[in-house]
Amino acid sequence: MTATATRAPERAATGEASALAGLGAMVRFMLRRDRIKFPAWTLGLALFVVYIGSALPVIAPTEQELTASVPMLQQPIGRMFTGPAYGLDAITYERFFSAGYVAYLYIVAALMTIFLVTRHTRTEEQTGRAELIRANVVGRHTPLTAALVVALITSLVAGLLVTATAVSQGFAVTGSVLVGLGVVFVALCFAGITAVTVQLTEYSRAAAGLAGAILGLAFIIRALGDMAAIGGSALSWASPLGWATQTAPFVLDRWWPLALVAALAVAAVVVAYLLQARRDLGAGLVAARQGRPEAGRWLAGPWGLAARLQRSAILAWGGGIVALGVVDGLFTQTMLDVGDTMPEALGQVFGSDALATGYLAFLAVFSGYMTAAYVVYSVQALRAEERSGRGEAVLATPTSRVAWAGSHLGVVALGASGIMLVTGLLTGTAAAAVTGTWSFVADSVLAHANLLPAVLVVLGLCALVFGWLPRFLGIIGWTMVGVMFFVGNFAPMMDAPQWLIDLSPLSHPANYPVEEFEIVPVLVLAGIALTGVLVGLVGLTRREVLQRG
Repeated sequence: MTATATRAPERAATGEASALAGLGAMVRFMLRRDRIKFPAWTLGLALFVVYIGSALPVIAPTEQELTASVPMLQQPIGRMFTGPAYGLDAITYERFFSAGYVAYLYIVAALMTIFLVTRHTRTEEQTGRAELIRANVVGRHTPLTAALVVALITSLVAGLLVTATAVSQGFAVTGSVLVGLGVVFVALCFAGITAVTVQLTEYSRAAAGLAGAILGLAFIIRALGDMAAIGGSALSWASPLGWATQTAPFVLDRWWPLALVAALAVAAVVVAYLLQARRDLGAGLVAARQGRPEAGRWLAGPWGLAARLQRSAILAWGGGIVALGVVDGLFTQTMLDVGDTMPEALGQVFGSDALATGYLAFLAVFSGYMTAAYVVYSVQALRAEERSGRGEAVLATPTSRVAWAGSHLGVVALGASGIMLVTGLLTGTAAAAVTGTWSFVADSVLAHANLLPAVLVVLGLCALVFGWLPRFLGIIGWTMVGVMFFVGNFAPMMDAPQWLIDLSPLSHPANYPVEEFEIVPVLVLAGIALTGVLVGLVGLTRREVLQRG
């Protein structure tokens, strides 16, 4: 009895210490795996600051032109998009940057850690790799702790780069540091929130989706609060994004709201550890809903299965893109109200001196590269089906590789088409509702339909890479989306070379409704998209399935 009583505390102490066994090795392993994603996210945030800092003097080279742009941010719709609009009564470039763009830095930083924590925790458990790792000398809490440490390192590097690039643009040091710290704390806050969501569900998509929904809810609450009044309202203080924007960099330079973000991050991490201690490896605290004992007829073939697997992405991405389109459409009258005083460079972005038609054309382009992002994401889901082994299970049935992959690509094409057309319809309807010009509905639908073949070119490119070089699918696909985003937003203002502009498929169709519709570019782009899909399917039939990378 004495020996047993003596050893019990020793075992307890050993068990407590071993809960984080192998932490250093796990952190190094995760950083090694993120050797591409780490610089992509952190440098991307810094480059965003560089682009905005460089573009603002081009858009509004004089104080009068900068002042003329202020009403876009001061209007309730503008505040909904950007934030509480502090300091616009004495506008400077750094204050315009803070009022108009810093909120989006925080959103991107939050997405960065949502994907990071999900990738290194729930995805590892879902695929079974976590069980292999836990078979070594690895503690129960080591993977989650390592993921949070990597999130901390990534957030700190991102914050340092954002601060340095803001200072390099001539912005005040105090405000730049505050923006960088906002990036760090918001990123860590949503890392903690994601650490909770990965405990609740068995699936990585559901965990990331739940964390993303919380981010979306935080944005909506902040947006409604900031719409109520310049400087925000009580509702603005109910959102972690609202806390970050209430620091008012370059105006009030308040530090204490970041303490609220930090407190939420710490509370979320504590809850995550408590929940992890109550569940089994690979399981979620919320049990997965059991499916029907028998599948419906529509699931009997590859098209039905592909539609079921792609359904969530279509609804999530489509809902977000359509919602943004509606809000943008409601902003049309505000754009017209300030059109006479708007800087000339914005006319270059819209591609027309006729502000209404130029704005509708720009919204179609915006929907185009958002839908292109959906396409890349959805084709990556097909790659995930292959790497997980589920694709191999489908191919073990009388289903050919072409039918399996082709059905997924076909569903993605239909999803992209539906997203573009519905967004065009509702964007035009919103614009018509606030302006009373109902011809905007047809113009918006046709503008979006005109760009659909360009979006499908991205599908063709992704199919081509998936068929022949699948390990490079994410890099090439997201790089193309980045090029499209840059060309659509910055190329006209920064006198980008024509060869760079031509890299974006969206730059080739006519700029409808500013320009007359042209059928030839549409047909050529459609042909390129179809060729890419066909050649990609040929490549799939000639390579090894489950080619990892």
